[in-house]
Amino acid sequence: MATFRGKLLLGVLICLAAAVPAAAADTAMPAIGQSYLIGPGDVLEISVWKEEALTKLVTVLPDGKISFPLIGETMATGKTVAQLKDEIETRLARYVPDPVLSVSIYQMNSLNIYVVGKVNQPGRFALNANADVLQALAMAGGLNSFAKRGQIKVFRKQDGNTKIFDFDYDDVTDGKKLDQNIQLVRGDVIVVP
Repeated sequence: MATFRGKLLLGVLICLAAAVPAAAADTAMPAIGQSYLIGPGDVLEISVWKEEALTKLVTVLPDGKISFPLIGETMATGKTVAQLKDEIETRLARYVPDPVLSVSIYQMNSLNIYVVGKVNQPGRFALNANADVLQALAMAGGLNSFAKRGQIKVFRKQDGNTKIFDFDYDDVTDGKKLDQNIQLVRGDVIVVP
């Protein structure tokens, strides 16, 4: 009897393990698409085929730059992976004939949003997938009983200016004004008064 239970449990675990990667892949891919912009703190894996000395994990520094052998410092923040790859290839071509270069995001550390005010767990939250305001409030443990549910604001820095979006929690959760439930981007701050 114990062996049958053990085999049954093992079978269930194998089925669950097989299902998890597929679900995880569906949620993780939107954040690292063609339009993902590299930011400070991100860790990049850069490798040149057949050049072991040119295979490195590099961290994007707070000033937005990375340092790579032979080319020195280069600006990475604000570029897509494809743009950075092209730039490094061009600069490496002086030293390595026809470099076959690979650049990938090894770890995303710059895709953060902030939730402050009357929520149960205010703070900084890393996004591994696209998220909207309602999802961010859930990550912050939800609103506390003193929150002004109709006066929530999202602050976004854009082109040197700060744009403010209104968010009425009750309207959105009732299925009204769903356009207020915007997709969040790097650096957004949600303020719950």
